[in-house]
Amino acid sequence: MSAEQLKELIPFLHEQNPQVRQIALANLVGHTPKDSPHRQVFFSGLSGGGLKQQGDNQVIRDLKLLCRDQLATAHDAFRALVNLSDSSLMLGPLSEPSFVGFLVSYILNHQATLADLASMLLSNLTTSTAVCSELLNSTVSILPDPKSPTLYFPVQSQCGTCPAPVPYPAGEPRSVNALPLLLDAFVQGAAAEETEDREKRIRKGTLHFLSSVFANLSTTPAGRMFFLTPRPTDPLKPEGDQEYMLTKILVFTEHKDIIRRGGVASTIKNCAFHVQAHRALLLPESERVAVPPSTAEAPGMDVLPPILLPLAGPEEFELEDQELLPSALQFLPDTKTRESDPVLRLTHVETLLLLCTTRWGRDYLRSHGVYEIIRALHENEQVDKISEHVERLVNFLKRPEGLDTHDDGQRMLAEAGGDEEEEDEDSRIEEI
Repeated sequence: MSAEQLKELIPFLHEQNPQVRQIALANLVGHTPKDSPHRQVFFSGLSGGGLKQQGDNQVIRDLKLLCRDQLATAHDAFRALVNLSDSSLMLGPLSEPSFVGFLVSYILNHQATLADLASMLLSNLTTSTAVCSELLNSTVSILPDPKSPTLYFPVQSQCGTCPAPVPYPAGEPRSVNALPLLLDAFVQGAAAEETEDREKRIRKGTLHFLSSVFANLSTTPAGRMFFLTPRPTDPLKPEGDQEYMLTKILVFTEHKDIIRRGGVASTIKNCAFHVQAHRALLLPESERVAVPPSTAEAPGMDVLPPILLPLAGPEEFELEDQELLPSALQFLPDTKTRESDPVLRLTHVETLLLLCTTRWGRDYLRSHGVYEIIRALHENEQVDKISEHVERLVNFLKRPEGLDTHDDGQRMLAEAGGDEEEEDEDSRIEEI
C-alpha cells in the first residue's frame, strides 16, 4: 500500500460507522512500527519536540479518541500509539493532560481489558523526564464504589472497553494522587495473574509494564523521592499507617515475568543513588528510620533479601556463614537457581556497589552475608563484565577500613554506578 493510499484511509478514522473506523484502522496499524516505509504519514504536520510543540494532527487526535472505542478498534489504536510513541514528535500530543489522565484512569480500572497496552504506552512516554514530572504531580478523579474489588471507580476511565459500573456510584468525586494507586494496581496485577479463572481475577491486566514506568520515574530526583518518602499504605486512607513506597514492589525481584522483575530491579538501583536513603533501604522493617533531611519515619525497607535472592544459587554454606545471611537466604533448597538474565544480575551487583558508598553501608553488608553470596556467584559467573563488577564489590567488602575510608561516599558513588541517567533495559521504547 502506497503513502497516498494510506492518507486516503485517515479520514475514515472518524467515520460515524464503527465498522468503517475499525477496517480503516486495521489497515493503518501495520504501518506504525519503526521500520515501516510510509510511517511518516502519521507525523504529518508535527514539528519539533518537547511538551511545548504545537498541538497534534488529525490522525493522532483520532487515534487518541479511538482508544476509547470498542475492543477491536481500541486495541489497534493503543497498538498504533505504542509503536509511534518512540518518536519525539509524539511527546507533545501524547502528554496532553486530558489524555494522560484517561490513560492513568484506564489502567486503574480493574475492568480495563486493554490495561496492559495502556501500561506499555505509559512506559514509552515516561522515557521523557517532562512526562515523568507530569505523572509525579498528576491526580485522578475517583468515586467510592464498595462493590468494586478496588473500592473505587476512576471517573475518566469510562469507554467502550471499560463501561461504568451499574448502578453508577453515588457521591461526589474526589481527587487522589495517581502514583500510589498505580503502585497498588501493579501489585494486584501480579496477584491476578496467579488466578487461573479469568472471571475471578481482581484485574483483567497483569500491568507488568508499570514496572518500567517506575524505573523511568526513579531516574529523576523527584521520582526517587516518591519511592523514598513515607506515604499511607492505603492511598484511600490518608490517616492510616505509613510506609516507603519502594517496599510495595520489592517482592517482585524474582517474579517469573522478566519485564516486571527487570523494572523493579532498576527502580531499586536508581533509588540506591540517593546515599541519604541507604540506612532506610537496608534496615529491617522492625526498625523505624527516616531519610534525611526529612524526619518522617517509617519501617525500614530491608532491600538486601530482594537483591541477594536473584544472585543466590543452591550452594551450601558453613553454619557460621549461614548465620550471617538474612533469614530469607538461609538453607535455600537445592533447586534454587540464579537470575537467568545477565543484565538483571549486573543490575543487582551494581546496586550492592552503590550500597557500599558509605562506611556504614559496607559494614552492614559485611555483617549480613553479602560476601558469602557474592563469592558463590563469582565462582559460577560466566559473563566477564559481571565478574569484574563482583571483583570490585569484593574489594570494597574485604579491604581494611581506616580514617581515609570513613567518609568516602561521593567518590565511591561515582565509581560504583556511573551515570544514573544512563539508558538501560527499562528505558527502551517498546514496539508491538
